[in-house]
Amino acid sequence: MKAYIAKRLLWTVFATWVTVTITFLLIDFSPISAGGAEFIDQQVQAGMDADEARELYEQQLGHGDTVWERYTNFMVGLATFDWGWSSTYNQPVTEVIANSWIYSFQYVLPATVLSVVIGFAIGLYSATHQYTKGDYAATLFAFTGISLPNFWFAIMLILVGGVVLGWFPIYYTTDVPGLLSLENIHQLILPVIVLSTSAIASEMRYARAESLEYVHAEFVKTARAKGLTENEVTVRHIFRPAMVPLITILVGDILGLLFAGGYVIEYIFGIPGLGLVSYEAIIQQDTPLVLATVLIPVFIAIIGNLVQDICYTVLDPRIEFGDR
Repeated sequence: MKAYIAKRLLWTVFATWVTVTITFLLIDFSPISAGGAEFIDQQVQAGMDADEARELYEQQLGHGDTVWERYTNFMVGLATFDWGWSSTYNQPVTEVIANSWIYSFQYVLPATVLSVVIGFAIGLYSATHQYTKGDYAATLFAFTGISLPNFWFAIMLILVGGVVLGWFPIYYTTDVPGLLSLENIHQLILPVIVLSTSAIASEMRYARAESLEYVHAEFVKTARAKGLTENEVTVRHIFRPAMVPLITILVGDILGLLFAGGYVIEYIFGIPGLGLVSYEAIIQQDTPLVLATVLIPVFIAIIGNLVQDICYTVLDPRIEFGDR
């Protein structure tokens, strides 16, 4: 077990290095950003020489004379948690990340919990009640939820719930008493609905498909013949074996919720989270900030896959580490 985890951790380091290196090269070979040009112009207007302003900009980005020198400086800074300076926010990158992650976390966490719990529950119910009205209603909801584009759904909810009915604010504001205040929860309802709808539909379809493989299995019939209640049969003999493949999509969906959905949700609702920060960093070609926002999902993906592999053995003891 320890050897397997150590091997997976080494693979984590290698995969992270490859991803960060590719991202660094793509950003480094792009021309100077609009944000960088604005920074240099501000320094010149303040009385600094243009060459000195450009050199100052390069120093703040961790740049050197050659690509290798710039890459080395960046990797050393990464290892020492000196992630550079954000020209977009005029702050250290670590400070920008520290200030923005909580805004993403506050709506991604409830959306993830809702999608997993409700999606799996509906999928399990749909599988054990196949071809009933409830199954057809759940299938209709699933296809609708998967087909709705997040950006269109978000705009429609803002128009109906915010503009026409006036029940919800049409944009996010940080001017609230606190993250756990009712005002903040109220303005996060629409983002959570948008983010969780497609995820619930996706989880439901996967859960239904996997559970159907065990609904009519011989060991399930045997469990019923022994006198177990329907709830015991569903949870112990249908849901548990179905959880093994479902764990795989769970990690992918969480990452999708965090980053793919975060870009759209945070841009439309104006939430100052990691998605909006990453979007602005890309537009402004803010290299250190782009690399930092790429690094975070890489870590989450790799750690998530490690946890996923460990969960396999807990859910199905027949799976061993020796063949991996």
